[in-house]
Amino acid sequence: MPALSEMDMAIAGVPAGVRVRRGVQTIRTLGELDRIASVWERLAADRNPVSDFAYARAWAAGLGSAQRLSVLTAGGPETRAIAPLVINRAGAGWLTLLAAEMYEIMDFPHADESALSELARAIVRTGRPMDLKRIPADAPVVAAIEAAYRGRGIVLRQPASGSPWIPLDDSWAEPERRLEAGRRSDLRRARRLAEKMGAVEVAIITPTRAQLPQLLEESFQVEAAGWKGAHGTALATDPVRGAFFRRYAEQACAKGILRMCVLRIGGQPAAVQIAVESGSRFDLLRAGYDEQFSRCSPGMLLTVETIRYATRRGLRSYEFNGDVEPWTKVWTRHEHACCSLRAYPFSPRGAWALWADGWRAAARKLRRGFTS
Repeated sequence: MPALSEMDMAIAGVPAGVRVRRGVQTIRTLGELDRIASVWERLAADRNPVSDFAYARAWAAGLGSAQRLSVLTAGGPETRAIAPLVINRAGAGWLTLLAAEMYEIMDFPHADESALSELARAIVRTGRPMDLKRIPADAPVVAAIEAAYRGRGIVLRQPASGSPWIPLDDSWAEPERRLEAGRRSDLRRARRLAEKMGAVEVAIITPTRAQLPQLLEESFQVEAAGWKGAHGTALATDPVRGAFFRRYAEQACAKGILRMCVLRIGGQPAAVQIAVESGSRFDLLRAGYDEQFSRCSPGMLLTVETIRYATRRGLRSYEFNGDVEPWTKVWTRHEHACCSLRAYPFSPRGAWALWADGWRAAARKLRRGFTS
């Protein structure tokens, strides 16, 4: 497919420096990315907030030398679909989702399936292998990619861990009543223990920019005082994810969708949540608690209150995000089904990636044979 001429690009209003094929643009810089902010937000409206521009922009701002921005848009001047991708410079030069390291469910914001098909065909033409780790199993982009690679490459689709959520209705206004009898008893006991330690207070704050730095610092410190700190996964000790969350929190705060949630016992922060309220959803993005209060299950006590808050706000869903875990099963058995796609085009890079993956799989199988 021929590239657009400079005159075509000027007429279409395409920013100088953006690589364009007819109908498809490749965005390489933050400046170019900022120019599509409004259309990205429109396409991602009422979807999972991690598909929104603010989330992508916050991660893109921290890309290191190992990755290069390679966001594709389709639909010409009237962008109708976006593939939020990066190129990994090592190895075969894989295409992966922007912010895939956060392991949230991500998707391609789009207005129609024809634009998605256009994007998928453009991805095949790059000749690069692609790894989409966690996308909705029923997302139209899955079918678009499988169709685009038919006769032009190999696509391996596998189930990925689902994401737990609660479909809210009025019955969740008193979340305790939705628990099994034994869990309700545990919750009452935890509340009594907390009250013996001091006054129990819960705040769900829509922060101003002036409030945000202190609230973020408090949240980071509480999380670091729990098991995440002990395992080295707390935001306070992770320079990449910590810096990302600070950038994203600033963007979400400016949009008025950020919610900083804290449970205090005797005036001390015992549990925290960083969340977003957007598109009739309450999305829990990060949570933690201080181990010194573990006997009274402060994380559970705070979750009760944020579910109550979301229900009384008239939101449609409470999204735990992340993986299904024992503590989320206390609240719900609902989960969003996810899958992963690993695509190998019929190209030198695709062949190299397929050979390397096959070799690694064979090596793992051989090691298991030696240790069994």
